[in-house]
Amino acid sequence: MWEKSVFERLEAKREAALAGGGPGRIQKQHSAGKLTARERLEILFDPGTFTEIGGLVESRISDLGMDQKKVPGDGVITGYGRVNGRLVFASSEDFTVIGGTLGEAHALKICRLQDMALDAGAPIVLINDSGGARIEEGLNSLNGYSGIFLRNTRASGVIPQIAVIMGPCAGGACYSPAICDFIFMVKDTSYMFITGPQVLKTVTGESITSDQLGGAQVHSSKSGVSHFTYDSDRLCLEGVRNLLGYLPQNNRESAPAAKPLPVDHSGRLQKIVPQNPRKAYDVREVIETMADRGSFLEIQREWAQNAVIGLARMDGQTVGFVANQPAYMGGSLDYHASDKMARFIRLCDCFGIPLVVLVDVPAFLPGVVQEHGGIIRHGAKLLYAFSEATVPKVSLIMRKAYGGAYIAMNSKQMGADLVFAWPIAELAVMGAEGAVSIVWRREIKADPVRKEELVQAYTDQFLNPYPAAERGYVDEVIDPADTRKRIAGALEMLKGKKQSSPWKKHGNIPL
Repeated sequence: MWEKSVFERLEAKREAALAGGGPGRIQKQHSAGKLTARERLEILFDPGTFTEIGGLVESRISDLGMDQKKVPGDGVITGYGRVNGRLVFASSEDFTVIGGTLGEAHALKICRLQDMALDAGAPIVLINDSGGARIEEGLNSLNGYSGIFLRNTRASGVIPQIAVIMGPCAGGACYSPAICDFIFMVKDTSYMFITGPQVLKTVTGESITSDQLGGAQVHSSKSGVSHFTYDSDRLCLEGVRNLLGYLPQNNRESAPAAKPLPVDHSGRLQKIVPQNPRKAYDVREVIETMADRGSFLEIQREWAQNAVIGLARMDGQTVGFVANQPAYMGGSLDYHASDKMARFIRLCDCFGIPLVVLVDVPAFLPGVVQEHGGIIRHGAKLLYAFSEATVPKVSLIMRKAYGGAYIAMNSKQMGADLVFAWPIAELAVMGAEGAVSIVWRREIKADPVRKEELVQAYTDQFLNPYPAAERGYVDEVIDPADTRKRIAGALEMLKGKKQSSPWKKHGNIPL
């Protein structure tokens, strides 16, 4: 028999690791409305499935009093388990241990976990709650971040990477989440910024709170940095579990199928979408007529609201919806909407998720602000993303499809596999008023009364889907009542689609 002291020493080490920063700091964490690092993992993983690795790792640094601060685990819990029965890796920073700061050992644990996730071909969830680089460890901390960023980049497009911000995430620490596929934040308790309020006050004289500078609401509505915002840690982690159910394990597998809950409300579309192109409607209602019941998961809902993106299921299979939103800015494309759509399109293409594109777009938004803000460069991202994507791509032109914006929204010659249009669709270089004012400007100047007649003639001849259908730019003009059936049928037909691109290291997307 082994000596009892062997097990006593092991148990003491385990207890020290489980204690984290101790009862006082755990209570302070709870008082701030935050769960502990271990409590978060208990919510994320299926009960009893989490296996910790590196639980006894400690810092080897003794400078600046670090020899008195060492705790087994070094402020981050790493391991793997099951989420909805599927393998997932996760790290969870422990703010009760040296403020969750990242030192050499802390970073090595995360890097090792990233390597394991990539080797296993499984998603990784990185829970951030950290005071940033550990000053006592100097360049060792900064080097640690470098290793994490490198692995984020290598894993990009190979396995899903989800960052969950559940406390401070400042300075260089922000860039690991920024490289991830999704960022989750919690209202009132999480924030991200490169330069904090105190430094801003010193350098620029600006006075601002952490929440005003980089809180969840700021990043969900103004910067577009985050994708989902929740009211509490628990709801946030349940949201992560839900999202994982739409994603494949890696880029060589398919997203998991769910029980089909088809609800065909296509008969409602004539009531949802007004025939008058000047009247607005909520495109989310259109999506809900096609998606399986309750399955639409909108992404970045509060940012660039003239575009709607999200994951849903059709007949139990994951699809990505990309849509113009006529209820906001008339559905026109600006630089933020272009970025929002482009990155989502590339996400879906990375992980083999088919795209359904709903088009009702009058133009790229005109104006000095847009031009000086780089609408050319940002709009090119959207064109690039659609052209590059090799997953099944099905477009539905609902009403307006004008000019360059029509081209950018997955038009036929941009690589759409199938393009459907409703009978009220208008495919043209521009609307009737603008076209007539240019083409017949002399006639109108001589006889202004003729303008109305010319507008009507132009509308009758050109603002309908049939010239485009005659030339093959639209594959079929369909009755709105057949919309779900036709799109679902197209996706089923395209399941076996295989498309290769010319060999290249990678393209040069206009960033």
